[in-house]
Amino acid sequence: MPVRSPLCAARIFLRFIYLLAVNVAALQMDLAWEDKPANFSKAREILAAATPQPGSLVALPEMFATGFSMNPARIAEPVGGPTGQFLSDLSREFQIYIVAGAAVRGTDGRPHNKALVFSSEGQPLAAYSKMRLFSPGQEGDHYAAGEESVVFSWHECRVAPFICYDLRFPELFRAVAARHRPELMVVIANWPERRAHHWVRLLQARAIENQAFVLAVNRIGSDPYFTYAGRSLVIDPQGEVIADAGTAAKCLQATLDLAALRSYRSGLCFLDDLRPCSIIT
Repeated sequence: MPVRSPLCAARIFLRFIYLLAVNVAALQMDLAWEDKPANFSKAREILAAATPQPGSLVALPEMFATGFSMNPARIAEPVGGPTGQFLSDLSREFQIYIVAGAAVRGTDGRPHNKALVFSSEGQPLAAYSKMRLFSPGQEGDHYAAGEESVVFSWHECRVAPFICYDLRFPELFRAVAARHRPELMVVIANWPERRAHHWVRLLQARAIENQAFVLAVNRIGSDPYFTYAGRSLVIDPQGEVIADAGTAAKCLQATLDLAALRSYRSGLCFLDDLRPCSIIT
């Protein structure tokens, strides 16, 4: 067995520590209604000004290219359509991982409200379809619901994406926590200003009960139906807000300490006490 020099061992240790300190960002922006080129341009402009570190995980809002439109005939794309291509190019240009919302048609032709995930090389990593559709807005009349959660790997971290109204259903988060123990949960949203206090409290609850970091991105501005207050957040596993975007257009950035999270989980192994009867199958 080869013997490593002290210098070599130190470099390996430092690399390990580096991988356990990972960077996230939430790209909070106003969305031009059903205007993809305008939203593409705005997203790139905010990101270029923020210069996130290569390898960062950057979240964009639900249906960031169009706003929360119930007109899939106009906005929904096939897999690999203009929005997917833009996200692929953007991730490769800035060498970042991206989670972003889009209306995408499945192989059966039905539109889904999706979270698309791309690697820093511009490769598609995952796609999650929103499981709980917003009934007060008749979302279920226009989009097909997803049937299962998704988890993907980012550096040394397991990540589970969710979309907006999903946040009100803790059983979705508990189910993925029981199966996969994600260390980061990402929520992309168009969450109305009138229920902004729910947004903050529910995100804190999801972080606490699942012993996970939460990265949440919301839009600002108005569409034909609602006004949005932003409040994109990064929340630690204790439910403490460690970064808050407020109400302005910006790229909120934070560093997550995965080593501290793993130590916390090891010392208080609450997730080991989850029971099948308490989660969806």
